[in-house]
Amino acid sequence: MDYRQISKIQSTYINGLLDYIQADGKIHTRFLQTLTTTGRLSSVEPNLQNIPVKLEEGKQIRKAFVPCKQDSYLFSCDYSQVELRVLAHVSHEKNMLEAFKEGYDIHAHTAMKIFGLSNLDEVTPLMRRHAKAVNFGIVYGISDYGLAKNLGISRQEAQNFINNYFEQYPQIKDYMKAAVKLAREKGYAETIMHRRRLLPDIHNKNFNIRSFAERTAINSPIQGSAADIIKIAMIKMQSELERRKLKTKMILQIHDELLFDVPSEELDLIRTLVPKIMQQAAQLDVPLIADANWGHNWYEVK
Repeated sequence: MDYRQISKIQSTYINGLLDYIQADGKIHTRFLQTLTTTGRLSSVEPNLQNIPVKLEEGKQIRKAFVPCKQDSYLFSCDYSQVELRVLAHVSHEKNMLEAFKEGYDIHAHTAMKIFGLSNLDEVTPLMRRHAKAVNFGIVYGISDYGLAKNLGISRQEAQNFINNYFEQYPQIKDYMKAAVKLAREKGYAETIMHRRRLLPDIHNKNFNIRSFAERTAINSPIQGSAADIIKIAMIKMQSELERRKLKTKMILQIHDELLFDVPSEELDLIRTLVPKIMQQAAQLDVPLIADANWGHNWYEVK
């Protein structure tokens, strides 16, 4: 860890957050509905969706975020690989659908496929890491150059990964072509919930501008649908909290994760109720999975 990283943590996340503490001892962020083009909520003043998680020194900041009462818990419930599950649903890719239905580790399963292995036990951590980069990169239009740079491999190796991926998941390639074709015909991309994103540059004569619009046509139904799903989960969860007259409060949304302040006497109920509601927020061709964790501060939750 270098000086710049430490300085960033201190200025942005330590000194910076102090300025937002209100008279009640709390930080009250604001959520914006229309700041992102994908439909995801954005947290501002301050951005609490961006508290460090990768660096241990940065993660320590999360210890400062605690429940309102000493005998309460912070409870987190996080969708597992929701965008890849949406991809499997919209593409009808049978190999990916099967992997999710069987409860396989999707990145290990993809590694097994693209490396031509006979079973999951043969997959090494490095193979899984490469497959994870391909899984998330392909649908966002990553090139052989981009994948090679991310993984520290040659462009030829990266291209081989991409080719093998489409050989094993051919219906994903079909989906990508169909998504671009539909956008050219209609001028927009659409989520599962029928929320539209206009794509005025889909016919642009400039190759780079047009290519960006084409990539957007492919990934908007996926990113956008994931955003729609968690918003539906939030609405249903809040309604259920009010219906049951619970003291639990939904206090934060971090992309695919919801964070709650939970009194100790309600923890047993919440640990089953929240995952259930999140997993039933949308009906896909694969199960939605939501993983729950809790602790006495935000650091303990993860």
